[in-house]
Amino acid sequence: MPYTIVFATSHTERVSGTDAKTALEALTTIDTLQRGGEEIKYITSPQEGQIGLEMLRVLAREEQEELQTIA
Repeated sequence: MPYTIVFATSHTERVSGTDAKTALEALTTIDTLQRGGEEIKYITSPQEGQIGLEMLRVLAREEQEELQTIA
């Protein structure tokens, strides 16, 4: 499921967005953004709507479990 991560740059407060194809990829992207000092404004997906970071973590765990059952 695709996700859009909307964040603000720490220097200009300009809002930008980036896309991720999976919850796991979204978590990795968020980690990178936060280490760079960016503020996560919100996360959206077509199926879930606007979600928080904790819900994204739950969805990533579910994805990971599904991948393990397939393998």
